[in-house]
Amino acid sequence: MGKRGSNTLLVSGEKGTGRAREKERESAHSRLAQAPVLEKRSSVRGGSMASSHGRSDVRFADWMASLPQSMHTIPLTNLAIPGSHDSFSFYIDEASPVGPEQPETVQNFVSVFGTVAKKLMRKWLATQTMNFNSQLEAGIRFFDLRISTKPRDPDNELFFAHGLFSATVREGLEQISNFLSAHAREVVFLDFNHFYGVQNLHHEKLVAMLKEVFGEKLCPVVFAQEVTLQYLWEKEYQVLVFYHHPMALEVPFLWPGQMMPSPWANTTDPEKLVQFLQASVTDRRRKGTFFVSQVVLTPKASTVMKGVASGLRETITERALPGMMQWIRSQRPGESGINIITADFVELGEFISAVITLNYHLDDDEDDAT
Repeated sequence: MGKRGSNTLLVSGEKGTGRAREKERESAHSRLAQAPVLEKRSSVRGGSMASSHGRSDVRFADWMASLPQSMHTIPLTNLAIPGSHDSFSFYIDEASPVGPEQPETVQNFVSVFGTVAKKLMRKWLATQTMNFNSQLEAGIRFFDLRISTKPRDPDNELFFAHGLFSATVREGLEQISNFLSAHAREVVFLDFNHFYGVQNLHHEKLVAMLKEVFGEKLCPVVFAQEVTLQYLWEKEYQVLVFYHHPMALEVPFLWPGQMMPSPWANTTDPEKLVQFLQASVTDRRRKGTFFVSQVVLTPKASTVMKGVASGLRETITERALPGMMQWIRSQRPGESGINIITADFVELGEFISAVITLNYHLDDDEDDAT
């Protein structure tokens, strides 16, 4: 299985409707639940995790519930599902230390240049502008999650992190759970694929947290082909957790990471990315698993240096957007087609609506076949 995309800087190389009536957690009144939705084009800034600096003009808060009945019994492995890359990176805490996964070159860079270095890092590490709730309201259903501890943290708290730290994992999970309680027929995929400085006690803490936050929303592991919307609605499950660690073998609701392969192109070249994406879909050998197509370009150190003050969005993502959207619109979901598609800055280029619309070609293809 390929690695997830990385934007490392300066590195070489009660169930059902009953749940909706439950009393909301205290977090509903926290900074997370009160996230403002600001202008679509504004830049990524510091602030609380509640901050959502981007916006999708189209809302697909209930797009799964709205799919035609003919799609309710199709395995979710065969549907087109929009996802976000580094889903938590809309909030990056510049006051935090550098992540433990970062190489010595980055550690030294920050130790010398301090806050200035972290501001530059944020421009290249932030791949999203919408917070979890805004992403969900816009239609995102797959979340790419990386977990880290902070060095010398006596509380052993768990954070989302990539290069620099984001908010606590609990804050993010509670925001997602609140959305699901209000949208009982929507389903999310949580892909925990990187762990930094995480020991067994931290994994146990995270598993307990998932149970506490999501409870009976959690879907236990079954054959992937059994997982249809109809199946999930009948069981009143809404959350599939994929866990890229041996701990997955010990917990009934943790789906092994190999059930969510996600090949990574690791290129800054849009043409090479499209070639890689097409070859990966064509070569989708693991029948019976979910599958992620990362429509993501990864900057090299030289790319960062050339556009150091501009950042990822302006230097790479926006320029490559037309070609990326053309590839997405040319795809079809299915056992040998695309499944989950992830991107940076998911509000751009009608990405979310383009992916969701692919599902309606399933009916078109069946009509053509008859």
